[in-house]
Amino acid sequence: MTLTFAIAIYFIVWWMTLFAVLPFFSRSQDDDGNVVPGTPESAPTKPGLMKIFLTNTVIASLVFGLVWSIIVFQWIDLDLFNIESRLPT
Repeated sequence: MTLTFAIAIYFIVWWMTLFAVLPFFSRSQDDDGNVVPGTPESAPTKPGLMKIFLTNTVIASLVFGLVWSIIVFQWIDLDLFNIESRLPT
């Protein structure tokens, strides 16, 4: 695995895990009981983005480590996904 490929995979994994981690630490205005007029009740009061980004980085690093291990140690045979050999001639 080249460094460029590893950085690209980590970047993709980081963004994918971000959408799963975003709601972890957020509290809505409805939860706090203080809804600002003109805003939806589900708007966050204190998003805590630094805590979310740090948590996301840890989770993304673990997922990337698993993906890296699968690729480098060839735990899954990537030739199984070679569709060129399965196309009719």
